[in-house]
Amino acid sequence: MFVVIVGGGRTGIQLAKTLIQQNHTVHVVENRTEILSMIHRELPTESIFQGNPIDPNVLDQAGIQEADVLAAVTTRDEVNLAVCHFARLKYNIPRTIARVNNPRDAWLFDDVFSVDVAVNQSAIMSHIIEEEMSMGDMMTLLKLRRGNYSLVTEKIPEGARAIGMMLKDADLPEHCVIAAIIRKGEVVVPRGVSVFEKDDEVLAVTDTEGAKQLSDLFEGTKPRANVH
Repeated sequence: MFVVIVGGGRTGIQLAKTLIQQNHTVHVVENRTEILSMIHRELPTESIFQGNPIDPNVLDQAGIQEADVLAAVTTRDEVNLAVCHFARLKYNIPRTIARVNNPRDAWLFDDVFSVDVAVNQSAIMSHIIEEEMSMGDMMTLLKLRRGNYSLVTEKIPEGARAIGMMLKDADLPEHCVIAAIIRKGEVVVPRGVSVFEKDDEVLAVTDTEGAKQLSDLFEGTKPRANVH
């Protein structure tokens, strides 16, 4: 995969290093002298392109016309938006990703400005906190489809409503699929007549709403505190 990264600060450098380690082709565009000196200490010279990131000639030199992905990660939202919009209109870049610096600007990062994926750190953190608070002991193993779906796992504790219930009677939503049940170290292929048992480890692919329903279904009874 060929990725052009606009912005060579700490985020851009770390992103470039990670992608290069994964054997992707990466070109970084940066025009700040102090940042360029740092980039040259961290990245191969052939990956660095000096110039204004909204200058078409600079983007041409960086090979943007051949890129599979453009990642705009500068510290200025207006630059990130402009680069994504220009890259889509002029070069028809298949995928654009933009960093959101000011949460108040987040509403601008959508299809109108040709942004496929907006990375808004404050929104991501609040979503993670909300998700962790609502999912109890459920653990997220993997995010899928831009984070809209997750591969989750949870062990069914004593007292859970699911114990003794057939899968077909669990009334799970459409976007919640039980992928596997691990019972005493063995994988049980889930079927409609499969019955949940205590200590089953359940793997599921689900959206946020489905995860909440699973969490409610698998919630156990907590031991009461001793009263002296």
